[in-house]
Amino acid sequence: MSTDLVHWESIAADGFAFPDDVSASRLGDELSAMLVSPDPEVRDEHAYTAAARWIREGHLDDVLEDLGNTAADRFTHPEIQARTFAPLVLRCVLTRGHAVPGTLPEAAAERWYAGFSAWYPSERDTRGWDESLGWLHAVAHGADAASAFAEALPGRRTQLLELCARRMTAPHTDYRYEQLEDARLARALSLILLAPDLSAEQATGWLSVVADALDGGGPGPVPPWAFNTFATLQALHLHLTRGLADGGVPPHAPIVAERVAAILRLPYSWLA
Repeated sequence: MSTDLVHWESIAADGFAFPDDVSASRLGDELSAMLVSPDPEVRDEHAYTAAARWIREGHLDDVLEDLGNTAADRFTHPEIQARTFAPLVLRCVLTRGHAVPGTLPEAAAERWYAGFSAWYPSERDTRGWDESLGWLHAVAHGADAASAFAEALPGRRTQLLELCARRMTAPHTDYRYEQLEDARLARALSLILLAPDLSAEQATGWLSVVADALDGGGPGPVPPWAFNTFATLQALHLHLTRGLADGGVPPHAPIVAERVAAILRLPYSWLA
């Protein structure tokens, strides 16, 4: 087995073919270290691209829980890029664990959910892109993780719907969605709503979080969080109408869309 430094530029140039002469443990450690780098080429183009592919292909099954533990610990990391790439890694790990039963202990997802649910609605740096750091995308990456958690922890689905609602209505932001964060949130909500065992009440109950946040709004400029909320609801209405290419239309789409439209009449009073 090679003890030389892993040459990531060569791995990238080779299309991220898995290096069979390096242990999964060592690769996992190196990838985890690179995923906090402020250099977007190191973090995103090399580490995340490799991790996503190798996790999906099963090459890192032996260190899957370790990767998830390390990612979940980063929700309190002082650097923004470390926090926002943690949910991306968890999405990959959870998706692999769901696809291949037995690769993750049942308690792992619950443990990671605790950190994720505390971080997602409270993250203050919600920029999609930074000229120096590259993609940050706390909202979009968190949305991807939310749908993966819903698959791994079906008993948490209604809580995850509310978590997404709390994220879109979080008032502590001056950032207006400009990198399709609204679409990623709408996709996550739609994926969670595809669950066949959700009741109509469960499928719509989370919208009370949105309605309560908007209650009392009046004349004047639209604050960024309200703009983000309206943009997300518009995107969700489109998803509920058209459905997802992989999954179709959620069972309670008509009643959810009706409730969404009722909220959208607040800014768009001319809607029929």
